[in-house]
Amino acid sequence: MLIFVLAGCGTGGYTDEGSQGAGRDLFLDANCGACHTLADAGTRGIIGPNLDDAFAQARVDGMTSDTFTQVVAAQIRFPIQETSTGTPGMPGVHETLPECDDVEGDDFCVRDQDRAVRDVAVYVAGVAGTGTAPPDQPAPTDGKSIFTANCGQCHVLADANTSGTIGPDLDASKPSQALAVDRVTNGQGVMPSFADSLDAQQIQAVAEYVSTAAGQ
Repeated sequence: MLIFVLAGCGTGGYTDEGSQGAGRDLFLDANCGACHTLADAGTRGIIGPNLDDAFAQARVDGMTSDTFTQVVAAQIRFPIQETSTGTPGMPGVHETLPECDDVEGDDFCVRDQDRAVRDVAVYVAGVAGTGTAPPDQPAPTDGKSIFTANCGQCHVLADANTSGTIGPDLDASKPSQALAVDRVTNGQGVMPSFADSLDAQQIQAVAEYVSTAAGQ
């Protein structure tokens, strides 16, 4: 796979320039952390691969950040959207980093998609698996912040300005608080359990938020 990526064949070309600072902002603004754990960004998503785990051993084995950049850029541009296991795939680049000409209103967008891909790839490649992390930040306790950080990549909820397409549209389904608690705690189908990443108070807070905000 790495040889294929480095050859630039079908990957959008060789990625060798980008800004780690801009990439970190984009990683957070695009809500990548809802799916991925990345210590440097302070995110703990469990739907997609843990990016620190994915690159840590390869880094120890001597692979460079430049190699990782090619891999990350290719995965953003050409993600596996439908998996053989039934778990959620990664959305296409026009969903994760949509260009502003294609977006209405105040939804997140980028002016130069290719540059945005390069920035995110350079950022992730530079920090993933290094064992570094920013200073500890207090875990959010309000339901809306918890939802945005963990759920928005998969669910539509107008009040949180999220438009995920992997899970149910919560404005349409309007789950009860009890149902939301059960789904967040235990998961169902492609939705994982968040019992290991959210404590009981956080689960209650996000469930209450969803049950009151959905459909408003």
